[in-house]
Amino acid sequence: MPERLVIVDGVRTPFCKAGSELARLPADELGRIAVDALLTRTGFDPALVDEVIFGCVCQPVDAPNVARVIALRAGLPEASTAATVHRNCASGFEAVTTAAERVLSGHGSVFIVGGVESMSQVPLLYPESAAPKFAALARARGVGAKLAALSAFRPADFKPRIALKLGLTDPVSGLNMGETAEVLAREFKISRERQDAFALVSHQRAIAARARLAEEICPVYLPGGHAGHPVLRDHEPREDESLAMLARLKPAFDRRHGSVTAGNSSQITDGAVALLVMAESRAASLGLKPMGRLAGWAYAGCDPARMGLGPVPAIRKLEQATGHGPGNVDLIEINEAFAAQVLAVLESLGDIPEDRLNVNGGAIALGHPVGATGARLTLTALKELGRRGGQWAIVSACVGGGQGSALLLER
Repeated sequence: MPERLVIVDGVRTPFCKAGSELARLPADELGRIAVDALLTRTGFDPALVDEVIFGCVCQPVDAPNVARVIALRAGLPEASTAATVHRNCASGFEAVTTAAERVLSGHGSVFIVGGVESMSQVPLLYPESAAPKFAALARARGVGAKLAALSAFRPADFKPRIALKLGLTDPVSGLNMGETAEVLAREFKISRERQDAFALVSHQRAIAARARLAEEICPVYLPGGHAGHPVLRDHEPREDESLAMLARLKPAFDRRHGSVTAGNSSQITDGAVALLVMAESRAASLGLKPMGRLAGWAYAGCDPARMGLGPVPAIRKLEQATGHGPGNVDLIEINEAFAAQVLAVLESLGDIPEDRLNVNGGAIALGHPVGATGARLTLTALKELGRRGGQWAIVSACVGGGQGSALLLER
């Protein structure tokens, strides 16, 4: 039988809305905090780790191959290796399945995997017109030459391009991610009321699950004047959320005719997740009892303009390969990029019991740090399987650019 990957343990930082508590912490520091907390909680010897594999979409320019920076700053030995992976919203899943492929091919047996995103620190960019002018200014010698170079600048040269907005726009379809959700809302005739009701349930479940979710979370101690006041829980779940409050929000992507709002969409979020994973035989030899194993996975492509439907072909492909689909698993996690998107997936797949889907809330309430979300879904599902005494879970996400991802987890 091929060697299987098991997930021994995991931990994550709180997830916080971009621009809030974690905004001052860059991606490499958020990742270091998660890995350090994982090693502290497990007491695992970092010298036994073959490689660190982290998903990250908005990779920081001052920490290239951010997984390597995280690993070294968390105290892993220089002899270990690290790789950063990127599959948009499925980057956290990609880290897990890349480790599984390493195990299957005999290239390592112990890994720390996960994902990280500091969406607060995605930079603003100068327009392309400014680059040659800055270059000319740098080459200029003498006061006269510098004044001449400066005189070439125009106010438009200083109007920033918002890198985060560019990154959330698909270059093939030309639609941003919210606009793709509007496509599905119209195609599947999903009303604003249904979307808001779905969003409200996400918040209600996340609030009810605070104690359970706290088992996943490590405290984050902030630098500077905030020192001594750690961030202990997710920022976004709102106890006072209501349908009336959600109904007051204006459409965010189609101002005149749309139904997708900030309230029924996932939040732009900062956060990190770290998982200790290894070959099943290695875990046994070390006397470790894993939370669960990766029993299968699938990635599938779809129309970029309907990227939110990605979980549909991925879950069907996974079921064809493993025999396990929505009808015979104990839990299902579908990332809540947008309420309209999840509702469209549910209509396409058929009935999924409400008491098995996103039972602790989802990204609408918790946030969606894109590089970390897949690892968070994996951790949340395995912990909930343990609490319920269940055996099987499917975790899935749509992927910007027109893909879907699905993992089968076994306790």
